[in-house]
Amino acid sequence: MKSQEHQSPFAKEIAFAGKQLQAVVSSFGEMKENQAQGLREIAYEKAFEFTNKVERLTQTARQLPAYTGHPQAQKRIEKQTLENVPVRAGFTPEGWFCTVIQALLPKKRHGCARYIQRSVFLSLADFFRGKDRVRYKDCVLIFRHIYRRDRPDRHYRDHDNIEVKSAADAVAFFVLYDDGPLTCEHFYCTAAGDENKTEVFVVPRSDFIKWLTEVKPDNDKELILLENRPESGENHM
Repeated sequence: MKSQEHQSPFAKEIAFAGKQLQAVVSSFGEMKENQAQGLREIAYEKAFEFTNKVERLTQTARQLPAYTGHPQAQKRIEKQTLENVPVRAGFTPEGWFCTVIQALLPKKRHGCARYIQRSVFLSLADFFRGKDRVRYKDCVLIFRHIYRRDRPDRHYRDHDNIEVKSAADAVAFFVLYDDGPLTCEHFYCTAAGDENKTEVFVVPRSDFIKWLTEVKPDNDKELILLENRPESGENHM
């Protein structure tokens, strides 16, 4: 067996991933055993540990292809990114821009924020390819975190514990003049739905009350997204 000093970077990453995988399996075993013994509170805490270890392993796995030296590695990684975290984008009939991420955003310091950002960025780059650039000013950036209805309320995350910056930066790059506090307010809310997902709206400040009264209360209403901005939204640019 080659010494660690003579291993290739790819081999070292495989070894590192192996250790993380063992930690994941061990953590899962502890969680399962505590649950079987009726130690629910301990099992709940172990669930957070398990999730954290899985996230770390996932991030390592996402980096592995880059160490292979394969000429198509980057393109294949981007394709997998878009497949694993689908993102829809478009304009509402009111002229508001919306991005729908088919996943909940990760917790701060514990999740795959860069992966989410990459998925949003790649999706928006593809959406705006061949289109005129859109820039909103004096607006509200809205994050609506939607949890599956069968998820216990105690598992809903506090808004200040959710990593929104990565997704916000990606959206701002494509549709905002400036995401500073003087030109862009932030608003966060939570709703129950059929699936876990995150909706990010860019709404002119003058339309915020309309969004708040017509869209926020009704998550079951089908969200219609148009390929091009309707004329009704042009006066907000």
